[in-house]
Amino acid sequence: MRARPIIVTTLAAAFLLTACGGDAGDSGNSGNKNTDSSACRIGDIEVQVGPANAAPAAGDTGNVPVTLTNRGASCTLEGFPRVTLSAGGTTATVPEDRTSQPEKLTLTEDGAASFTLTYVRGEEGDARSLAATSLRLGLPGADDSQDFEWSYGPVQGKKDASDPDASVTAFQQVGD
Repeated sequence: MRARPIIVTTLAAAFLLTACGGDAGDSGNSGNKNTDSSACRIGDIEVQVGPANAAPAAGDTGNVPVTLTNRGASCTLEGFPRVTLSAGGTTATVPEDRTSQPEKLTLTEDGAASFTLTYVRGEEGDARSLAATSLRLGLPGADDSQDFEWSYGPVQGKKDASDPDASVTAFQQVGD
């Protein structure tokens, strides 16, 4: 009679562990870029980069506002944009501004949101500077991206050109 409760307890524990393992895998996939059907898609968004408060000289800080206007059905933005700067074959992912608190925003048709890319201008020709020529923008919850011209000068690297001294804020609602 004692063997039966032990077997039932063992089977219950094994079942719970299996269920927990499945949940852990699912939660890891929930952050996958292509799983959110309500996420805004770059193809449905009008993007305006700038006008910027460009850094005038090496060591100065510049700010590039980016405004997104929804031209499709209602969609959501949650978190931070994916921003990459590139020059030739070198790319650098711009990190999130850790002081910026993301909120979930719903953009109706013609609704707008914005974020700011802040960067430190690098020295022309310096190996630690990325002589960026393009900016690639992607939205959270979606795989697609779009390229834009970068005309604000080289971006200083922290360690090297692939580690930019730059950051992006979370999305903020524009207007009412």
